Amino acid sequence: MKRLAAFRVALVAAFAMAVSACGINSVPTAEENAKARWADVQSAYQRRADLVPNLVSTVRAAANSEEEILTQVIEARAQATSTTINANELGDAQKFRAFEQAQGNLGSALSRLMVVVERYPELQSQQRFADLMVALEGTENRIDNARTRYNEAVQGYNTTIRTFPDIIGAKIIHGAEPMETFQADAAAQSAPTVDFGDMDPANSEN
Repeated sequence: MKRLAAFRVALVAAFAMAVSACGINSVPTAEENAKARWADVQSAYQRRADLVPNLVSTVRAAANSEEEILTQVIEARAQATSTTINANELGDAQKFRAFEQAQGNLGSALSRLMVVVERYPELQSQQRFADLMVALEGTENRIDNARTRYNEAVQGYNTTIRTFPDIIGAKIIHGAEPMETFQADAAAQSAPTVDFGDMDPANSEN
């Protein structure tokens, strides 16, 4: 009787180990980690979008002749905020690339705006503008870090669902599909160059 009970315990333990080894737990764990990192990406991009209206307003007040580039920034922001992708669509390459491109367009527009404002030392000497530049630079760093962590999490997830024995649970039980990653060499995703060299009021008087 004791032997039978011990056998049953061993059988249950072996079954639990087999189930665990087939991706029952590892696949959803990796998936949820990737989705959590995606939430960080969305938060960082939203933070940048929230800065744009104040930035445009501040620049327009001192450089209203630059309406063309300001309009480009506004339009790029509108496109970036309207092009969305939720955590369950991270395997959709077309939607992911559309999201990436929209965010890249906003980054490019902001980069061009930074070049333009270099012609306005009186704007750069304003504390409000300087504060916005600090916030923008910090946000671009957050975006870069969030994208890196997301790519790492997706790499882990994609590896999990493609390797034995996790691939068994991934295909048969979870129906898991690979997720898309950001392209590291996308030039449009480069952080805007922020030059603080002319932001000292003393420098603007020279």
